[in-house]
Amino acid sequence: METLFEIHTIMYILAGAGVGLAVGVTGVGGGSLMTPLLLLFGFPTHIAIGTDLIYAAITKSGGVFSHQRQSTIQWDVVFRLARGSIPASIITVILLNVYFEDSETYTHVLVTTLGVMLILTSIVLLFKKRLQAISKARLKSDSFLTTHRNSLTTVMGVLLGICVTLSSVGAGAFGAAILLVLYPHLSPIKVIGTDIAHAVPLTLIAGLGHLSLGNVNFILLFSLLIGSLPAIHLGTMLGKRLPDKVLQPTLASILLIIGVKYAFF
Repeated sequence: METLFEIHTIMYILAGAGVGLAVGVTGVGGGSLMTPLLLLFGFPTHIAIGTDLIYAAITKSGGVFSHQRQSTIQWDVVFRLARGSIPASIITVILLNVYFEDSETYTHVLVTTLGVMLILTSIVLLFKKRLQAISKARLKSDSFLTTHRNSLTTVMGVLLGICVTLSSVGAGAFGAAILLVLYPHLSPIKVIGTDIAHAVPLTLIAGLGHLSLGNVNFILLFSLLIGSLPAIHLGTMLGKRLPDKVLQPTLASILLIIGVKYAFF
């Protein structure tokens, strides 16, 4: 029994290392990779999502300090997103607890949301360059999005809060896409820094909500962290030398296939 436990623990550490490496190399959010991997390992959907949310909050925290030192976080934008996403996340957890008897009865909600968010993430990755071009073009024009930017940011925060809580996916690539559309004047590094700064409190609050529902496996969590934290740094160094034009489209295609499976089958 102890030997089997040790084998599983080693597998989870290696899984954490693999995801951490992929995140560092491609820049894709860990949730879109980790949650499907945990499902592949046979973990129930609610455990995979709940554990991944706490994992994401911890692994992204270091990024906030790094970006803060570089002054690449637009804190006013973070607060606008958070005033929508944090209450939405809390309310989502409360609704799961009140309207469903147990985790099995809301599994279909989690799986469908996960599939949809994986599809959206893959689309964002595939059309990232196009999205950036549109964002730059909008700098020269005034529009409805620009005029109502503050309120739209909060509304998008609500959407993110719900979707991230139900799927653990979206705080990364999808959140960055929202920032690109609403804040075309932000430099790419500020988009990344602002997105990470918002993702940490959102995933933490959502993760604590899942913890209150009993949806976090701490042995799994610690094993993933042991493997991923050093691997993310290694992946970041490797990512500078590998062809982005090949890596991100390949990963996006894989996420699209997985997303379609979970959303429609």
